[in-house]
Amino acid sequence: MQANDVRVLKSAAIPTLAVGVVAVVVALLLAGAKGALGATIGTLLVGVFFSISVVAVSYAARISPQLMAIAAMGSYLVKVVVIMLMLAAFGDTTAWNSKAFAWSVVVGTIVWTAAEVRAFMKTKMLYVDPEAKVPGNGGA
Repeated sequence: MQANDVRVLKSAAIPTLAVGVVAVVVALLLAGAKGALGATIGTLLVGVFFSISVVAVSYAARISPQLMAIAAMGSYLVKVVVIMLMLAAFGDTTAWNSKAFAWSVVVGTIVWTAAEVRAFMKTKMLYVDPEAKVPGNGGA
């Protein structure tokens, strides 16, 4: 993983964790222990899913730009399928508060996405290789 990727991952994970802690406290106050458990599981789900995506895309970027796009779309598809399976499997659960879970997932996703966009915009990445040789120009 490149330094830029680690920086983006940290820049998105830290605010999401902070918002997740707030979500757990709010859910605890509004819905009790089951609300706190739901918010904790939702926050962990967002953190794990988005971290896996960043790692997968970073790994694919080392291989080829085309594979990077495939990894991004593939990880998105896997996330959607796993979320659907989790909602189907735990839709009627009474172990945690489903509203606290859902709201923490929504808020966590928004915060992660906004922080990731901000981190990418602040990252200084070269779009042109300054040391590239121009063919037919005598190697200069």
